[in-house]
Amino acid sequence: MYEITCDVAVIGAGPAGLAAAAAAKEQGAEKVLMIERDTALGGILQQCVHPGFGLSLFNEELTGPEYAGRFIEKVEQAGIQTLLDTMVLEVRQDGTIYCTNSRYGITMVKSGSVVLAMGCREKTRGNIQIPGTRPAGIYTAGSAQRMVNRQNEMVGKKVVILGSGDIGMIMARRLTLEGAKVVAVVEVMDYLAGLTRNRVQCLDDFGIPLLLSHTVTRIVGNQRVEGVYVAKVDQNRLPIPNTEMFFDCDTLLLSVGLIPENELSKAASIEMDNVTNGPVVNQYMQTSAPRLFACGNVVHVNDLVDNVSIESMLAGKNAAKYAMGQLPSSKRVVVCRPGENVRYLCPQKIAVSDEAEDVTIYFRVKQPQKETTLKVSCEEGLLFEKRLPRVNPGEMQHIGVSTASLSGKTLTVDAEKRN
Repeated sequence: MYEITCDVAVIGAGPAGLAAAAAAKEQGAEKVLMIERDTALGGILQQCVHPGFGLSLFNEELTGPEYAGRFIEKVEQAGIQTLLDTMVLEVRQDGTIYCTNSRYGITMVKSGSVVLAMGCREKTRGNIQIPGTRPAGIYTAGSAQRMVNRQNEMVGKKVVILGSGDIGMIMARRLTLEGAKVVAVVEVMDYLAGLTRNRVQCLDDFGIPLLLSHTVTRIVGNQRVEGVYVAKVDQNRLPIPNTEMFFDCDTLLLSVGLIPENELSKAASIEMDNVTNGPVVNQYMQTSAPRLFACGNVVHVNDLVDNVSIESMLAGKNAAKYAMGQLPSSKRVVVCRPGENVRYLCPQKIAVSDEAEDVTIYFRVKQPQKETTLKVSCEEGLLFEKRLPRVNPGEMQHIGVSTASLSGKTLTVDAEKRN
């Protein structure tokens, strides 16, 4: 069996893995190894040819490949070793990784710490169980994006998109620019699932209808999609009888959510969050297995790649510190709890040490809300509050707290509506 030894091993070479590996090297880890199942670095960014990346991290607008290129250059200049076209089979809590590729066969990697950066995958028709036939012409939005942008293959001429996620809206614009007719974007919720800027730039600017509180109830077609039935839904998201409309189309794109790639995480028996479906982490992005760190969409689904990079740089930096025995030892742990109209918090735990530090907590709300007051409190009472003009589940929020102010065992964040 081929063996490799390293200080920090990073699984995944998408935006999260690239940022984590570069940060680990900058922190002082002597040998950093990246393991990637694809044949090239960059992950999903390779197919995201649209602009809009890097606005907060680089203060300029980049395409996906340009954004990835910035980090790939860092990785190459730092001399970080990469194992491409390599599938990870198992990750153990002691930092041992078993993987395989065509060059070395079964390979064992012994590391001082591991960063889990596997990203996420799209939900398919099987996940949401749409009735009807099984013709050609049904794609996830990401699959369609890869075909159009990387393989130069058009997916259809008349398209209905189910789901108002960011990839779905971006593909509505992309297909329109390629000459297709996007009949409508259909969303089962009564609010937008993605960023407001994407609705404006991708739907409104191109006159593409958005049908909120609607869903696809049936797919029609034999060899190829011939159309779909769309119905209004009630407050329980169930189709309302006698509201079905038939939309003539030859293609159905699904943008109905993402699933973090956590098979390796679960097999490693680390603590998981049943809301995010990702590992429970502290402010160092450290999981319940001290040697294993996690970042990016494998922890919780982000709406901006800039946020993924910032979070992943934190994971890489702290994984390097752990491998070098420099990570602060915690005296106690504060549990972060979502309060009123808050779906989840990340990190879910805060490790308090002798040194005071600032911690950024990311969260999403459950429902859209105007005139909102964010309240951060612990057992002793209110720590601070912040007013926002509006909040939306499709747009991640964040707040900062200092560990010096955390004297209790829990921290709660509420998003209360102002009267």
